[in-house]
Amino acid sequence: MKEKLETFLDETMANIGYMLGKPEVVYPKEAGHADYMSSTALAIAKQYGKTPREIAEAIVAKMREQLPPYISEVEVAGPGFINFKLAREYFTGIVDFITKDAENYGKSDIFEGKKVIVEYTQPNPFKPFHIGHLMSNAIGESIARLVHFHGGDVVRANYQGDIGPHVATAIYGIIKRGKGIVGTTTSEKAFYIGECYVYGNAHCEADPTVKAEIEKINKKLYEGDPEYKTLYDEGRAITLEAFEALYSVLGTKFDRYFFESEFATKGIAIVREYEAKGIFEESEGAVIFRAERYNPKLHTRVFLTNNGLPLYDAKEIALTVAKFTEIHPELSIVTTAVEQKDYMAVVTEAIRQMFTVEKYADHMEHITHGMMRFATGKMSSRRGNVITGESLIRDAKEAILDVIVDRGFNDAEKKEVAEAVGVAAIKYSILRSGIGTDIIFDFDKSISFDGDSGPYIQYTATRARAVCRKATEAGIQASLDIPTNSTLAIEQVLERFPLAAERAIKNREPHHIASYITELAGAFNSFYAKEQIVVVGDETSAYKVAVTQATATILEQGLYLLGIKVPEKM
Repeated sequence: MKEKLETFLDETMANIGYMLGKPEVVYPKEAGHADYMSSTALAIAKQYGKTPREIAEAIVAKMREQLPPYISEVEVAGPGFINFKLAREYFTGIVDFITKDAENYGKSDIFEGKKVIVEYTQPNPFKPFHIGHLMSNAIGESIARLVHFHGGDVVRANYQGDIGPHVATAIYGIIKRGKGIVGTTTSEKAFYIGECYVYGNAHCEADPTVKAEIEKINKKLYEGDPEYKTLYDEGRAITLEAFEALYSVLGTKFDRYFFESEFATKGIAIVREYEAKGIFEESEGAVIFRAERYNPKLHTRVFLTNNGLPLYDAKEIALTVAKFTEIHPELSIVTTAVEQKDYMAVVTEAIRQMFTVEKYADHMEHITHGMMRFATGKMSSRRGNVITGESLIRDAKEAILDVIVDRGFNDAEKKEVAEAVGVAAIKYSILRSGIGTDIIFDFDKSISFDGDSGPYIQYTATRARAVCRKATEAGIQASLDIPTNSTLAIEQVLERFPLAAERAIKNREPHHIASYITELAGAFNSFYAKEQIVVVGDETSAYKVAVTQATATILEQGLYLLGIKVPEKM
């Protein structure tokens, strides 16, 4: 509709001699005055030597000569705004579309026929799965779903650091603590390995001899020395299995796993090849890339250490080559914490200079997210004051169990609801804000069934579905034959879903979906508080049920795009 109105406005302006390029039509900031509005007259008034209101009145007069059927009224407001009110039949048509073809409502062909890799989560074996991994997972999974929703062929990828100093640090800790890998369950063993990493890192920072020992272990791991192979294989398998359990809870299933150990040797070879071509250079025994030569905003980074080992940068280049030569995507999207922004910018510039024919860099996007903060501030897995992703999910589940204890669920239902709602509480808290901003995680607000929270929207969706079931039991079938204006506020929000979905994918910002479904849930709950929906003998009840059904459908669709499940009942 936005595009239709902009085209209509553009054609009308051209007919009376006003030219601007494409005029913009937007939603008004305050509901009730209009369905759409434009400030075009204000933008061109000075150009034509007239007041904005004079121009707006001329445009509106011309429009009224032949209004399209989807517009009921167009009028001038204030100093020269043009307000559009849409026809009642148009909103009824929206409800009709949703109830008949909900799967396609809001979809577009933005990524039609395109293969897109979305790489996210990226936890490192031998280290805890921390809050940053939860953030990357929530954002990456939502972006993957949005790409698919808009026609893309999505490949979900996970790149994990199973080699490097952190692995050597954890193995050092396991050896020095002298107990092997302790624990009964996979989760307990993975937690112990994380503790050993923290132990090793603390000693490394305090004692240069420990640092030298860890560096020696690291070198032997790269060389494939059998001395540490058994312990390495066991620790790697345990932590990867623990990660898989978390992916299942979070609703993510990866299509492709990449590991740093695959790209160590390949990264060295590629860097050496392009060192010979002048892209990289030697400096004090190391191999570096002077990115500032190509972009003054960038900096120099080391790709190979002075003992010949590859850093993340070299392995990242080998990973990029593997993605484009093995999967052949039109676009590769990577989500990481904002701390990786400068690092990724340098690597991308190196790739741009290396692969001038393949132009890999032109098909790469790096999306950064802020940090999740608690009252204790930023957390670090090196220092050990980290709240793991698993522990946060567990705490949320337990808190939800306390809330639903008296709601008549059996044990299996309690477990299902607590898990779905607990995960929703965390994911929604991450996705409700712009991706680049830091998040202050408020645990109590996140699990609330009222207000701006994941559980609130889940509850609204299940409430709407319950109303539909009640209507069926009462013999009332959804129908659009007799519309009622009591549902118009909901229908006006339903109409906006396609634009929210488009903004979310074009801007790579899932918060547009989160904001939208919060608004829709609010509109429905206001209606629900004032109106009886299922009333036998009320000729408008069937229409109210249809709108309720459409609301439940779009709430569920929106939650799905955020990676959030909706329980059958709450």
